[in-house]
Amino acid sequence: MNLQTGVRSGGGRYRPVDLAREHGISTQAVRNYERDGVLPPAGRTPSGYRSYSAVHVRALRAYLALVPAHGYAAAGEIMRAANGGELDAALAAVDRSHAQLMRDRETLDAVEAAVDALGRAATGGAPAAGPLGVAAPDRPFSVGQLAHRLGLAPATLRKWERAGILAPRRDPQTRHRHYSAGDVRDAQLAHLLRRGGFPLAHIATVLHQVRGAGGPEALALSLGDWRRRLTDRGRAMLTAAGELAEYLRAQETARPGGVRTSV
Repeated sequence: MNLQTGVRSGGGRYRPVDLAREHGISTQAVRNYERDGVLPPAGRTPSGYRSYSAVHVRALRAYLALVPAHGYAAAGEIMRAANGGELDAALAAVDRSHAQLMRDRETLDAVEAAVDALGRAATGGAPAAGPLGVAAPDRPFSVGQLAHRLGLAPATLRKWERAGILAPRRDPQTRHRHYSAGDVRDAQLAHLLRRGGFPLAHIATVLHQVRGAGGPEALALSLGDWRRRLTDRGRAMLTAAGELAEYLRAQETARPGGVRTSV
């Protein structure tokens, strides 16, 4: 429902149901948004019913556009700051969300590069070897054995563990590290990415994605969908920026002395 042609309660005022119908949500949701501060406080009729203005219409449009762009938490933070007249705080929250999207794009690029390198290494490796040419262990490696196979110092593997890149199992009695075939794969991938110049924090994020997908092969199949989701978020941010700008303009023109805006 478009409120430009929809039913008004008269005098440029809107009922909760008018706002709800435009977005296909419940009137209780509209009241909840007001309660949570993402909508400005409503006026009241002489009989005590809520009465919303064009500013509230714009606020609701802005909030519902911000959610798919920035997520519920950030969208609420942005709207509460805007409603409280804290424009710099609202824009700072928008900036943080844009920065996170940029980091997500960089992570995806790193994962794609790593998966591509894994595929090329596997094509040129020996049949009995793992994805980067290191034989998969028939029993768990110790830290010294894995370090020797990769040509690294054991201290490097311990550093990667502290950075969240590796998570080997510990023997309950001796507390010695035991590196499984999956741990070896993760260490191989981390070694590859370090040679490519990626920082440890970035590599930890990549390995988290690999483990969550069930391995490089499964991850490769999901990369296209991952990139599409990032693209959708970027486009949603463009839409949300326009709606937020319209809401801020509606706030300004509704103030005493301003030119009242329509919706």
